[in-house]
Amino acid sequence: MASLYFTYSAMNAGKSTSLLQVAHNYEERRQQVLLMTPAVDDRAGAGRIASRLGIAREALPFTSHCALDQKIVAAHQQQAIDCVLLDEAQFLTPAQVWQLSRVVDQHNIPVMCYGIRTDAFGEAFPGSAVLLAIADKLVEMKTICHCGRKATMSLRVDEHGHAIRMGSQIAIGGNDRYVSCCRQHWKEAMGIR
Repeated sequence: MASLYFTYSAMNAGKSTSLLQVAHNYEERRQQVLLMTPAVDDRAGAGRIASRLGIAREALPFTSHCALDQKIVAAHQQQAIDCVLLDEAQFLTPAQVWQLSRVVDQHNIPVMCYGIRTDAFGEAFPGSAVLLAIADKLVEMKTICHCGRKATMSLRVDEHGHAIRMGSQIAIGGNDRYVSCCRQHWKEAMGIR
C-alpha cells in the first residue's frame, strides 16, 4: 500500500537535498519519479528544485489553483510513476493535500512531501497543518540553533539580521532572509515572553 509522507523541519535542514537523494535512489533502481514544486518559489528558476549543496533538478511547477491529483494521474497515464516527490509543501492548499491523498489511496502511488510546519510568525501553514493531520508517515528532519539546541522555528530577518515581526505569511527566501532557531531564541527575537 502506498503512503502519504510529510518530511518537515525548520529552514536549512536539508529537505531539498533529501528529496533529490530519494529521487536518485528510485531512478537508480529504474523507477520513475515525478518531481513537483510550487511555481511561487522560483529562487532556483521556474520549475526547479535546488539544494544549498549545489544539486538541482527540473520539476513540474504547480500553482495554488492546480488540481494536483489530475496533473499526477495525467502524467501517470503517459508513463507509470512509482513515486511523487513534492518540495516546499507548506505552499500547498488544504484542498491540494486532500488531492494528494486521493493519488495515494485511489492510485496506489506514494507521495512524499517536504516542507516547513510554521511560518516566520509561529503560525502553521495551512497545507502543512493538513499534512500533519492526515499524512500516514511524519518525519522530522533536525537542524540546530546557534545555541546548539534543536531548531524548530524559522526567523525572518531583514538585510541587517534584525527580526521581522510582522508581514505576509509567504516571503520567498533562503539564508538571506531566514535563520533557523530554537523556540526560545525565536521568542526573544520576536519580543515574546
